[in-house]
Amino acid sequence: MTLRVVIADDQQLVRSGLRVILEAHDIDVVGEAADGRAALELARRHRPDVCLLDIRMPQLDGLEVTRLLAGPDVTDPIPVVVLTTFDLDEYVRQAIGNGASGFLLKDAGPALIVEAVRAAASGDALVSPSITVRILAHFAAQAADNGPGEHDATLTGREEDIVRALARGATNTEIGEQLYISLSTVKSHVANIQSKLGVRNRVEIAGWAWGTGRMR
Repeated sequence: MTLRVVIADDQQLVRSGLRVILEAHDIDVVGEAADGRAALELARRHRPDVCLLDIRMPQLDGLEVTRLLAGPDVTDPIPVVVLTTFDLDEYVRQAIGNGASGFLLKDAGPALIVEAVRAAASGDALVSPSITVRILAHFAAQAADNGPGEHDATLTGREEDIVRALARGATNTEIGEQLYISLSTVKSHVANIQSKLGVRNRVEIAGWAWGTGRMR
């Protein structure tokens, strides 16, 4: 089935470029917005598979739109990929904390943008390789600061395998192929892991894995 995407960026040239990239890969752009409030309205009206959002926009910024569409308090979230020119750690942390399924820089290239949209639609997460190391370092430091307690968890052997694969950047499909289990089984395990760890997304699982020494 064709993926459906809403694009939001305050620059017409950027929106047009993204549309060309996505439609060239059989991804249907069902709406474009030049500001955050319009993006929110379009997303709620069309219920796309993914929203591709810039950060700095009029009305509402992309981080706030992400929280309203995909945040922890949203009952029926819409996957969001944040796309920005600003490589700032605080933006990354806030985007992930607000529920983003991906964070890319605009110079990431067409292939990575398409990959991030598809990953978000399938329940995976993709973060620009240029900032992944810093994100994991952040979560590792956070885990060290918090010490034992909520970061301790008893995982099954299979869950440990999935955590390590996920922390190496494997998608759900790749994990299923590596471990010879179905995609639905992988998704069920990931949901259980998130519940046990008290985290909200795959990036936090990866950060926990690195922070607890599982990836050394």
